[in-house]
Amino acid sequence: GISKDMDLASYRVPLGVCAGIAPFNFPAMIPLWMFPTGVICGNTYVIKPSERDPTACLALVELFKEAGCPDGVVSVIHGQHDCVNFICDHPDIRAISFVGGDAAGRHIYFRGSQNGKRVQSNMGAKNHGVIMPD
Repeated sequence: GISKDMDLASYRVPLGVCAGIAPFNFPAMIPLWMFPTGVICGNTYVIKPSERDPTACLALVELFKEAGCPDGVVSVIHGQHDCVNFICDHPDIRAISFVGGDAAGRHIYFRGSQNGKRVQSNMGAKNHGVIMPD
């Protein structure tokens, strides 16, 4: 218990179908933040790599399948605005993870949220550095 006469229970229940929308500038790293975690938590996953550089994500999904992931657990879709809107609007997709620019992130956050989805929108990240005089 957490206190006298009080217990705490946590239930970890898969959401169902989750989706990830990845940027072009980290074509392998960002998808690896998304679909493996989603699948390990018991969900199926739809990943949309950047249309500028989809090959790294495709290779990762192929490796995932070679390692034993059943067909249909992770799916890759390609496209731009219509594809993103499909992810935001489809009633079977329960959660969206996005990494990328501010304008796209705001669009995905608001459109996905209006459709009752959980949306994680990491926008406008920068690599910061401090330059010291010495």
